[in-house]
Amino acid sequence: MGTDFTPEQKRYLEGFASGVAATRAIGGLAGGAPAASPRPAAAEYTGPEAAALRAMARTEAEGRKLVNEEKAKREELGLDSYARMKQHAREGVFPKGIDVFRWKFHGLFYVAPTQDSFMCRLRIPNGILKHWQFAGVADIAATHGGGYSDVTTRANLQIREIPATDGPAVLEALIGLGLTSRGSGADNIRNVTGSPTAGIDPQELLDTRPYALEWHHHILADRSLYGLPRKFNVAFDGGGRIGALEDTNDIGFQAVEVRAGGNVEPGIWFRLVLGGITGHLDLARDTGVIVRPEDATRVADAVVRVFIDNGDRTDRRKARLKYVLDAWGFEKFLAAVEDRLGAKLTRVPAEAVAPRPEVDRLAHIGVYPQKQPGLNWIGVVLPVGRMTVEQMRGLARIARDLGDGDLRLTVWQNLVLSGVADENVGLVEAAAEAIGLSTRATAIRAGLVACTGAAGCKFGNADTKATAEAIARHCEARVAIDLPVNIHVTGCHHSCAQHYIGDIGLVGARVPVNEEGSTVAGYHVVVGGGFGSDGHIGRELWRDVTAEDAPARVEHLLKAWLAHRADATETLAGFTRRFEPEALRALVEDVAE
Repeated sequence: MGTDFTPEQKRYLEGFASGVAATRAIGGLAGGAPAASPRPAAAEYTGPEAAALRAMARTEAEGRKLVNEEKAKREELGLDSYARMKQHAREGVFPKGIDVFRWKFHGLFYVAPTQDSFMCRLRIPNGILKHWQFAGVADIAATHGGGYSDVTTRANLQIREIPATDGPAVLEALIGLGLTSRGSGADNIRNVTGSPTAGIDPQELLDTRPYALEWHHHILADRSLYGLPRKFNVAFDGGGRIGALEDTNDIGFQAVEVRAGGNVEPGIWFRLVLGGITGHLDLARDTGVIVRPEDATRVADAVVRVFIDNGDRTDRRKARLKYVLDAWGFEKFLAAVEDRLGAKLTRVPAEAVAPRPEVDRLAHIGVYPQKQPGLNWIGVVLPVGRMTVEQMRGLARIARDLGDGDLRLTVWQNLVLSGVADENVGLVEAAAEAIGLSTRATAIRAGLVACTGAAGCKFGNADTKATAEAIARHCEARVAIDLPVNIHVTGCHHSCAQHYIGDIGLVGARVPVNEEGSTVAGYHVVVGGGFGSDGHIGRELWRDVTAEDAPARVEHLLKAWLAHRADATETLAGFTRRFEPEALRALVEDVAE
């Protein structure tokens, strides 16, 4: 082969050789994990992971022991495991040991022993997809999964029953649709939620879509925002009729109207709330800080980086933002955020902020007029969040042919079709019925939320979706409810279905049935939870209710409420809060007898 190269060709070869050398230095062309090397001193860390590595080093210097997940991130961040994932797929094997954790950085969850398969969780900013993306996800679920998908409580989608050979194929097919699952699991910033009726809601103060999308791309583009001390949730609520449950997030941005006459420009701002994690008995708290919407990403970034520096890396149970806030107090934490920003945050007294519009707890089901004249959104009931691929394709076609092409997922595990002309409302309702779905629901089913539970999660102590369906069928036939009711059924203490904010919340437990220690699936039951302006953490009413007995127990509680409420407007949550648990149990027992 000739060696007389042009100057441009010589420069190409020089660059090529340098690139090969660099690739070998970081782990070789085969994509393996980097060779072990002496660990640098904390001050010497550089690159995107420097802040996290320095935090790990400080922890060890203080004589504290890192948890295994922290050691794993230091050895090989999950983002760098893709080549090994591909090799596993070629060999048809699932990950083992700490690699199960690393794979989650790419949104792949090995869910054994409940299912010997992967679950893939997507990222869908503000929960909105185009019809062709939705149909594309259906095709992926049909080709590589179990033929269905689940809507999550973060307005997201999961594909389940993915074999060992197909994990990377799913990830790459998603990218082909303009979607991704990067960072949707492990110690990362999770799917960005927003108001599901953003941009179409007559009540809203602000369209959350551009702000959720900006934060979404900010996360994806910055490697230093991966490998946090623990997972992290951010939500934007624009003040529309359907709530985004932003007060259950680590960071919540609430659209508010700031009144004239204060020390800041009046208009629509975001109010900053921090520290929500209902599984740990806390809703996000108002910081007194307001943020210009265009500054939301910059402020969220600063909050996350303070958390990276100071979150607990020795105890997974205490490695959330709430515990930094509990230890420091809000003022110390906000001062650290200001140091990171290089600017003061804007604070206003509570009276400078107008009351926010109230949510409509049923507005995610049925037909509602949009701010655009002649158009409507229609909420479709998805039984405990599950759709077959045939139903997904049908919904995509309805959105394409009779709506504006968008499908909007909600935190209530259903979806909204938007842009439906007045004259097509009846046709959309009939088309939904034709694929086995409905745009109407009883108050019980409209507020029913259930996580995957024992049928698909190793932490689940009970089959939550089956129990939720059993509760709905049992109670709909026996109790006529005239006010909204939220019933949340979650499988374990991780509280993916957020049982503590339900009017009735059930958390999975193994219930002892004899002295020999045998157990059956069951629940502990809490009551009186709430969100938004009625934010409240529920309190325990019963322990160890078997799954078989749960529907009747819920029925009797609902009947006790209807029989003893103060008036026809008293909510179930308000009723249960009026009584001490012992007195409330007595009322329910009277009804049962």
